[in-house]
Amino acid sequence: MIEVLAYSRESGLHDNLSIEELSSGDWDWYWVDFNQPSEGEVTLLEKTFEFHPLAVEDCLHGLQRPKLDYYDDHSFIVVHSINPQTLEREEINVFLGHCSIVTFHKEKNEPLEQAKRIVKGNKQHEDVDEYYVFHQILDKVVDHYFPIIYKIEDHINEIEDNTKDLSMERLLEELFDRRSELLTLRQTIHPMRDLLYRILNTRHLDGVFDRREYFADIHDHLIKVADMVASNREMTQDIRDSYLSLNSHETNRTMQILTVISVIFMPLTFIVGVYGMNFANMPELQTEYGYFVVWGVMIAVAIAMFIWFRNKGWFD
Repeated sequence: MIEVLAYSRESGLHDNLSIEELSSGDWDWYWVDFNQPSEGEVTLLEKTFEFHPLAVEDCLHGLQRPKLDYYDDHSFIVVHSINPQTLEREEINVFLGHCSIVTFHKEKNEPLEQAKRIVKGNKQHEDVDEYYVFHQILDKVVDHYFPIIYKIEDHINEIEDNTKDLSMERLLEELFDRRSELLTLRQTIHPMRDLLYRILNTRHLDGVFDRREYFADIHDHLIKVADMVASNREMTQDIRDSYLSLNSHETNRTMQILTVISVIFMPLTFIVGVYGMNFANMPELQTEYGYFVVWGVMIAVAIAMFIWFRNKGWFD
C-alpha cells in the first residue's frame, strides 16, 4: 500500500493522493510511504522515483545496519524501530531528497503512523517540510524504545524482590531472559545512536542544520536509553552474582551440617564396629552391664562432640 501526503501553498495539505496526481502537481514538499508494498509497487522506487539501485536493493534484502548513504540527488537512511511484543528489529528505509521524503517498510509500523498523525494535525503547514517529517519519524521511533526498557526494568525489579516467590532456578532463568532482551536492545540502540551522531555532523543534510537542536534532542534520548540498558545489564549481573553467592552459601551450609553429623557418627561407628566382631575371647562381651556401658560411652562421645562443634561456632 502506498500513502501520499503532499503540500502546496496554494491548495494546502493533501493526503491519499495517487502517484499520478503527485507527478502532475506542483508541490512544495511531499511524503510517500510504502507500507508493506506489493511487488508492483516496489518497482516504483527505481522506475518512478529513480532512486539508486543499491539503495533499492538494501530495501529489499535483509535487515541492514542503521546507516546513512549519499547519492547524487538524495540521501538514503536506514532506521531501526523495535516491535514491543517480540523485541525484533523492524527496518524503516528513508529516501530524503529535495522537498521530498519517501519511506519504505515491510511491516506495519506504529511510530510511522504516529508521525503521520502529527504531520496531518499540524496546522502551521508552512513550517512543515521533508526534514520536519524526517525528525518526527526519528523522534517517534526513539520514543518507542522507552516503554520497552521500562517494562524490562520492572521485570528485573520483580526478580530482585522475588514477588512471585519463585525457585532459584526459575529466577535465574527469567534473569537470563531479561539479559538477552537487553542485549537485543543494545544491538539496536547503539547503532542508532551512532547514526544520529553522523546525521548531526554531516554537511550533506542542510535541513538538519536548521533544526539541529531538535535532532540533538533525539541523540540525547538515545544516549539516555543506552545508559539505561547498560545500567540494567549491570543490575542483572549484580542480581545474578547475589543469587549464585547465596546458592553457594546455602550449599556450603548444607555440607557443613552433613560434615558435623558424619564426624559425630564416626567414633560411634568405630565403637559399634569393634563390638560387632565375632571373637570368642572378648572380655567385655561377658560383662553383665557391658551393653549399657557401651551405650553410655557412645552417648557421652556424641554429646561431647556436639558441645565442641557448638563452641567452635559451626551451628551459628
